[in-house]
Amino acid sequence: MASFEDLRVYQLAEVLADDVWDVVIRWNRLAQDTVGKQLVRAADGIGSNIAEGTGRGSYQDNRRFVKIARGSFYETRHWLRRAFKRMLLTEKQVETLKALLDELGPKLNAYLRSIGKNTNDQ
Repeated sequence: MASFEDLRVYQLAEVLADDVWDVVIRWNRLAQDTVGKQLVRAADGIGSNIAEGTGRGSYQDNRRFVKIARGSFYETRHWLRRAFKRMLLTEKQVETLKALLDELGPKLNAYLRSIGKNTNDQ
């Protein structure tokens, strides 16, 4: 079994989380304490749940954590929408983050579909 660090879906989640951090760290205190903390936690949750799922030792647990990662993905999208509406993101930041989301979402779903084609433990 490949290490989670070798998974393209995990690598994209890391890039997204790092890019989100780079954006939020420049916001004022109010924006950081409200939208920023939620956004960073959600983005970090995608990769952390992929990692945790691979370490659980069963297809069932791995699938459960990838579903949680997918929830974090959608939460990230929510907070990015709030940040955009509150004029916290530049056009370039929106373009960069949207491109990552557009690539990561389908890969996350494909990864989930690929886990546990049978019910045996990993």
